[in-house]
Amino acid sequence: MLWCRDAVFVQGGYTLSANLKVKANKVTAVIGPSGAGKSTLLGGIAGFVTQQSGTLSWNDLVINILPPHKRPISMLFQDNNLFPHLTVMQNVALALGTRLNPAPDVQNRIEDVLTRVGLKDLANRKPATLSGGQQSRATLARALLQDREIMLMDEPFSALGPGMKAEMLDLSVELAKAARRTIVMVTHDPADAARVADEVIGIVSGNAWAPIVTKQFLNNPPKPFINYLG
Repeated sequence: MLWCRDAVFVQGGYTLSANLKVKANKVTAVIGPSGAGKSTLLGGIAGFVTQQSGTLSWNDLVINILPPHKRPISMLFQDNNLFPHLTVMQNVALALGTRLNPAPDVQNRIEDVLTRVGLKDLANRKPATLSGGQQSRATLARALLQDREIMLMDEPFSALGPGMKAEMLDLSVELAKAARRTIVMVTHDPADAARVADEVIGIVSGNAWAPIVTKQFLNNPPKPFINYLG
């Protein structure tokens, strides 16, 4: 379980309060109006946004005292964040360290994850030669290879067309669940939550609400979210 216990995250002049629990091995969507603090919540959990107070824990481990690279978290950003001068294999290999020519056993792991995301035959290509969907698959491969228990997704497929976005969302959730990851995903589209999420965290007016079962949240939303959901 991921527990934000009386946590307060501060980014610039914005403050977000979160007192909530996210179930392990589930998909939890984070939705709310633009600027409400969805990315702030993910950034705070990952350690990229300052946590002013409260406790953040994963199971029995307090993680808010840890730097980002020590937390049991991988993250997919809106920007694919691939290095243009490196091949797909080298970009994915960065999940396991800085060596660009990995040892054979590591290379086997990379080839396995590239196969799972459908990039087996594109390992030696540079990012500029890939489509947007293929770049997203490379980023997903890198996050999966990190082998961390929590995967945060900050609308990584928002630049893709509707069909490709749905395909990548389904693939990400399928592979992450197979690896027994806990997924927390930001989306501005309630249809994404309806498609894959078990529960929804709503964010409005500087507050993150405790997760509510997706169907209940979308069909009978709390009053502050009625106008947003339409």
